[in-house]
Amino acid sequence: MMSAISDTARPLPEEHAKVERQGPLRWLLARFGEQMPKGLYARALIIIIAPMVLLQSVLTFVFLERHWQTVTHRLSTGTVQNIAMLIDMYNELPKQHNVDTLTDLAAKNLGLRVRFEPGEELPQVRSKPFFDLLDSTLSDELKGRIGRPFWIDTVGRSDFVDIRIKLDDAVMHVLARRSKTYASNSHIFIVWMLGTSVVLLTVAILFLRNQIRPILRLAHAAESFGKGRPMPQGFKPRGAREVRQAAHAFVEMRDRIERHVEQRTLMLAGVSHDLRTILTRFRLQLAILEENSEVDAMRADIDEMQAMLEDYMAFAKGDSGEAIGSVNVGEVLGEVSSQAHGGKADLEGKTVEVRIKNEPLVVRVRRHAFKRAISNLVNNAARFASTIRITAAKTDGVLTIEVEDDGPGIPEEERELVFRPFYRIDHARNQDSGSTGLGLAIARDIARIHGGDIKLDESSLGGLKAVLTMPV
Repeated sequence: MMSAISDTARPLPEEHAKVERQGPLRWLLARFGEQMPKGLYARALIIIIAPMVLLQSVLTFVFLERHWQTVTHRLSTGTVQNIAMLIDMYNELPKQHNVDTLTDLAAKNLGLRVRFEPGEELPQVRSKPFFDLLDSTLSDELKGRIGRPFWIDTVGRSDFVDIRIKLDDAVMHVLARRSKTYASNSHIFIVWMLGTSVVLLTVAILFLRNQIRPILRLAHAAESFGKGRPMPQGFKPRGAREVRQAAHAFVEMRDRIERHVEQRTLMLAGVSHDLRTILTRFRLQLAILEENSEVDAMRADIDEMQAMLEDYMAFAKGDSGEAIGSVNVGEVLGEVSSQAHGGKADLEGKTVEVRIKNEPLVVRVRRHAFKRAISNLVNNAARFASTIRITAAKTDGVLTIEVEDDGPGIPEEERELVFRPFYRIDHARNQDSGSTGLGLAIARDIARIHGGDIKLDESSLGGLKAVLTMPV
């Protein structure tokens, strides 16, 4: 059994290798760091609470070990001294006068209830209580100063301590108030300590919330801007100086990026207009020529140039100017699927299967860009496959769209390379398909604008599976 426990406690082979590589101390620190909270708010609370708990623990230990024990010892010593004096007077004074005098003296001046029981025996010794500081201190004092058999009860009565001492001809009963035998103000210390802790923690929590709120607003604004969404209304740099400085830097960066995008969009619009004008002039010139094979070939080249120009412009602009709205995923996938029967060259004659889970599936995205991303994935699959399956689902705030095909697929080592602009595979995919090499790049760019991504994997149909994910 011991062997089994020790084997369980041992680190796993991987962890053992890490221990040897990093050293025991760094490995322990790394494991401790993994268990620590990841949020700034929780970490700040720990930074405040941990020293407070440590300080209070030290103060409590010092109080109980030094102050409380010392005071208890002194009070017990005083009580035992009074009892010793009463015993001496009992032995010196005449017996008949002794009892009454000692009882009155103890009650009036010493605060002790004393009586003498001739011929009585001491009760059996009880087991000591769990917390026996008073019991042990009082017993030590009685042994050292009186030296007679005794019996004490520190737990039977709530307000009194029962002490019985065996004399020569009687048993002396002494009832002393508990407050006179040990320090009874420890609860006050604990109450004050807990009360101040609650107050300090409340103030710390409120202060931290006010300090962290501007950081959370800045993070939310940065996330919204990264996803192409409008900035939160009323966003202004607030909080501590460093937080305001970071917020100002973010706002300036946003303004620079927006100016750059605006300038690039205007430039691309001008270039697109000029190129379309030239292509339109080519079409008009071809229209007045007689129909022959050369004219048809030139017209096909112009069409291909037109499609390439549209892809280049779409990639350059990124569809970032489109507004976000509610979109029914089923309708978009239906439109993409209908292209298989609507004369789209890439999809003509292909089998497109659409599966939607949790229908109706409505998300907030840029509709045109969203449709373009899915169309690019479907068209890419249609160039090399005959069967395409589209599956859409929404789980835990994440939209997942899978596009699978039965084509030749893409080698694993090249699945990231195909997302590069103008990259085309030589051996698996035909370069004479009229592709610009921008379809997957545009699709991933659109997904990342929405805060998502696209990954490639093997399909259950035998070909390629493209998985589009984005938070919604």
